[in-house]
Amino acid sequence: MLEVRDLCAWHGAAQALFGVSLRVAVGELVVLQGLNGAGKSTLLQAAMGLVPRVAGTISYQNESIIDLPPFRRAQRGLGYVPEDRCLFTALTVKENLRIAARTDVKKRSAAAEIARQEDLVLTLFPALKPMLRRNAAQMSGGEQQMLSIARTLMTQPALMLLDEPCEGIAPVLVESIRDALLALKAQGLSMLVAEQNGILAERADRVITLVAQQPCNAIAPGL
Repeated sequence: MLEVRDLCAWHGAAQALFGVSLRVAVGELVVLQGLNGAGKSTLLQAAMGLVPRVAGTISYQNESIIDLPPFRRAQRGLGYVPEDRCLFTALTVKENLRIAARTDVKKRSAAAEIARQEDLVLTLFPALKPMLRRNAAQMSGGEQQMLSIARTLMTQPALMLLDEPCEGIAPVLVESIRDALLALKAQGLSMLVAEQNGILAERADRVITLVAQQPCNAIAPGL
């Protein structure tokens, strides 16, 4: 489904990835581990098109997407949950969900389809149900993380990229997020998850450890 080969990436003049290769097959949960600074977040951002300078190959469903902007990748079925959540904090939970909703049906049935999607994500994250009218700014970190994942699910992704979804939140909410992600895996959703605490690694199809390597020979575009 997703294949990365010999990927190098730069933040400005600083190289963050050095010839990384991995793949995520249909229905797989792949966990990405590594020390802080190893490039886990950069790898997910590069797959989503959020790193301006990259070299190598990024293929999704057997087609190169390396030249596509992020919104085109999202339209093709990639969903991204960033570490900092990037919620619309002035909007309510319901508004955050609905602003991300994706539907291909005719306008007269679009509302019903969006409501159906909303019901599905609220079934996964029932703790959000009593908060639908609450502003995202008034939620705890764990609640915001649930909302960030739920909002991405409203785009109906085929593959989700999640950056540290269980980092720095209350243990009871970590368990809820873990259970929701495992339920999504059971439904066939593919996931590439960067995480350090091991709560998903024990249930993953594969665990990949990202380590520092020698710089690749590719020249950073624009340098």
